[in-house]
Amino acid sequence: MSYYFSKTIDLPFATAVTHVTNKLASKGFGVLTSIDVKQVMKTKLGADFRPYVILGACNPHLAWRALQAEDKIGTMLPCNVIVTEVSPGKVEVAAVDPAASMTAIDNPGLAGIANDVRRLLQDMVSEL
Repeated sequence: MSYYFSKTIDLPFATAVTHVTNKLASKGFGVLTSIDVKQVMKTKLGADFRPYVILGACNPHLAWRALQAEDKIGTMLPCNVIVTEVSPGKVEVAAVDPAASMTAIDNPGLAGIANDVRRLLQDMVSEL
């Protein structure tokens, strides 16, 4: 089982970040965090890196259900979605597969929730 699903799209990087953020919203996800990895690597290490943003996405209704089933599930929230430039005008979008990460937790109540989140994230990626 892969731990993510992805798709490459033909958009400028900044446009792709906005497009992904909007597509997440259409699936009920808000972006709680946005980490500009390129900027962090330059600032902290002086290293050059390609455009790469990590979006911490959360669907409040599904997060609430997950927290009710397993209160330490917050260690695995939010769901990360990356947007990275693979070449000028080509951007890869990859989302974590929450069902893959939930296999590490012995709580059958999480399986249905994880599958709901998986379906929404897969739909988001495929609709880009």
